[in-house]
Amino acid sequence: MWCRTILLQAVRHASTSRQVGVLFDVDGVLLRGGTVIPAARRALRKLVDENNNFLYPVIFVTNAGSCQRLHKARQLSHLLDIHVSPEQVVLSHSPLNIMKTFHNKCVLVSGQGPVTSIAQSLGFQKVVTIEQLSQHHPLLDMVDHNRRPTAPLSPLEDLPQIQAIILFGEPVRWETNLQLLVDVLLTEGSPGSAHDPQPPTQLPILACNTDLLWMAEAPSPRFGHGMFLLCLEAVYRKLTGRELQYEALLGKPSLLTYQYAERLLRTQNHNRKLSIIYAVGDNLMTDVYGANLYNRYLSQQPEAMKSGAKRVALGTGGPITMEEQEPVSATECRSILVCTGVYNPHSPLPSDQNSSITEMVFHGQRDLVLDRDLLEPSRVVEDVEAAVDFMLQQESSDA
Repeated sequence: MWCRTILLQAVRHASTSRQVGVLFDVDGVLLRGGTVIPAARRALRKLVDENNNFLYPVIFVTNAGSCQRLHKARQLSHLLDIHVSPEQVVLSHSPLNIMKTFHNKCVLVSGQGPVTSIAQSLGFQKVVTIEQLSQHHPLLDMVDHNRRPTAPLSPLEDLPQIQAIILFGEPVRWETNLQLLVDVLLTEGSPGSAHDPQPPTQLPILACNTDLLWMAEAPSPRFGHGMFLLCLEAVYRKLTGRELQYEALLGKPSLLTYQYAERLLRTQNHNRKLSIIYAVGDNLMTDVYGANLYNRYLSQQPEAMKSGAKRVALGTGGPITMEEQEPVSATECRSILVCTGVYNPHSPLPSDQNSSITEMVFHGQRDLVLDRDLLEPSRVVEDVEAAVDFMLQQESSDA
């Protein structure tokens, strides 16, 4: 107890002088599905004081997107036995609330959970779901014979023309979503019309969560939304001969997600400057790649600020400017990789001489460049408790 008190005092001094922030991934780091990873509660107890207040600004950054922040905060609070506020949660779709140029457009949303209320809570005012589209155009969804209409259909009120598409996460009925999304794309938002295999323009697509795989209770990783995106890209390319384009890719490893998370860290820190951000995750292709990409971005900001360059977010349809131009506060983002989730500790890291990572096995999203430097974590540890121990030791030694 005496040693812990001394350590907490040192850490408080370090956190005051250096202003450290922490980003925790959830699945594979703290939880596996609905099961708490044993080290998680021990780790978080080390990050609070005697009044259960966090020693550092802490944000939980997950690529999950089938719920709202309040729901995820309550789930984490219950499972981890610690108070987590909605303001401490970043979901894959959270940055959409600053992309105001799309808020007045009629958007088609795909995913699971209360997608309409999620979209509306983010600022979107005209929302159409895949289910609504199917009801209005019942002849479009023909894969399941049991759901095909058998009687004459009464005409329904026409839906407005779709102006953009939001992909929140993997849907339940992949075949229905693939079919109707392609219908919308090849008719420029009017799926009741015939396909144009070479449409003059493509509707904007905002895709949240590009994880190819994620870790639940099963012994091996499960398909994520990135796998659904891979299918959609393949179908679109086969039908049109073109690559599907994204207006923005959200969730880790996108820069916009880390910019948004840093904004919340700074708000939690009473707008005081942050020096170092520790990012703890279990996935090389999202957590490590994203944290290292953000670290590279931070290292380039002094020169960018001198030249007056605007801060932009990673978007494959062209850079997306942050709505509010705020100075970057952190100077470094350190990635810590744990071995309790997607990452297999028996597999070689990209920097290992025997590593055979190539384009064939690169699990990152299509538009991400295979950069071995971005796949190299600052530290590899057994679990999240070891990650917290390492972080506390680093900060106390620098106090």
